[in-house]
Amino acid sequence: MPKNVPARPGALDLRPLSARSVVLSLLLGTPPAELPVRDLVRLTEGFGVGGSTLRAALSRMVAAGDLRRTGTGYRLSDRLLERQRRQDDAVHPRTRPWDGDWEMVVITATGRGPAERADLRARLTALRLAELREGVWLRPANLARALPGDLDRVAQHYTARPGRPAREPARSLWPLDAWSATARALLAHIAEAPRPAERLTAFAAVVRHLLADPVLPPGLLPADWPGTELRAAYTDYQRQLIGEVRARVRGA
Repeated sequence: MPKNVPARPGALDLRPLSARSVVLSLLLGTPPAELPVRDLVRLTEGFGVGGSTLRAALSRMVAAGDLRRTGTGYRLSDRLLERQRRQDDAVHPRTRPWDGDWEMVVITATGRGPAERADLRARLTALRLAELREGVWLRPANLARALPGDLDRVAQHYTARPGRPAREPARSLWPLDAWSATARALLAHIAEAPRPAERLTAFAAVVRHLLADPVLPPGLLPADWPGTELRAAYTDYQRQLIGEVRARVRGA
C-alpha cells in the first residue's frame, strides 16, 4: 500500500507553531547557531512568542540537550546540528543518472518485537524505499547514497529489474498524484501566508512533505511534477529567513 502522504490529496499537515520550533529556526539561521538572550527575545516576539514562554522553552531545551548555554546566550547542541544536517541532506537529496536498476532490501531477521519492527520500517521509509510486500522493500537506484551498514544485521540487499514497465511499480508503490496535489496546495498556501508565524508554520509542513517525496527518476514521474518547485520555494524561504535574522541582529 502506498505510504508517506496525507490520506486525503491536497490535505495540509499544518501543526501549531511551538516556541521550540521558532528558536531552532532562528538559531539555524545565524551561523554559528548562537544568539544572545536579548536577540532571541526580540526576534521570537515577531513570531508571536512572548518572553515568559520563550524562557520556559529555553530551559526545557537545555534540559533535553537541544541547546547549550554560553556566556551571553544559547547555542545549538552538536547533536541537533547533526540532525539538522541529515534533514537538509534528505530535503535536498543527491541523485545519479538512472540506468533502470532498482534497489531491493529483503528483511531476513526474525523474532523482532513490534517496536523494533516499527523502527525498521521508519528507517527504510526515510531511505525512500517502499514496501512491495511484507519484508520486501525497493526503489529505483537513482539516489547517490549507500545503505547504512548496520542494515546487514537484519536484511539483505540486491540489485533488481522489474519484469514490467517501471512506471507500473512506481505508481503502485507511491501515490504520486496525491503527493503532487498536496505539494501544489502547499505552494498555494505559502503564497497567501504573509505573516512570519504563518510562513514558518507553512514551511515546516513543506519540509515534512519533501521528506515524503520518493525522488524518482524523471521518466517515472507524472507530468508537471512539483517537487523541484517546492524545493526551490523552501530554499528561497531559508535564504530570506537567514537574511532577516542577520539584519535584525546587526541592527540591534
